[in-house]
Amino acid sequence: MLRAHATATRGLSAELLEEHGLTLNDYEALLRLARADDGQLRRVDLSRELLLTPSGITRLLEGLERTGYVERRNCAGDARVTYAAITPGGRQKLKEAGRSHVASIRELFGARYSDEELVALSELLDRLTPGPEEEGACTVE
Repeated sequence: MLRAHATATRGLSAELLEEHGLTLNDYEALLRLARADDGQLRRVDLSRELLLTPSGITRLLEGLERTGYVERRNCAGDARVTYAAITPGGRQKLKEAGRSHVASIRELFGARYSDEELVALSELLDRLTPGPEEEGACTVE
């Protein structure tokens, strides 16, 4: 399973990088920000969603800020809190990259699995993803 994951993510990330200048983590960050309320998330929440360390999210967001796809916003009520917010340019880049990325995912899995197998695979993998009641169950805050 780990080899399949590594192979798939390496290939998908290489395609995104070549075609759109985005890594898989860049794409995932833009996607999560685009789906968030007001197009923004606390940086700490985004790092948890992407399974990145604080320094990892900082490096990722610095790159996205340099390209103009994400901007840093301060919290009016708490100066210790900062947000990452997707920009109009980031939304456009996500839209462009999304077309080819989704097509690549469909090609990768559709070429190897039937529709019924994909449903079964999805259900099986969902069991590995913690639900809201399990989120953070093994962490100390």
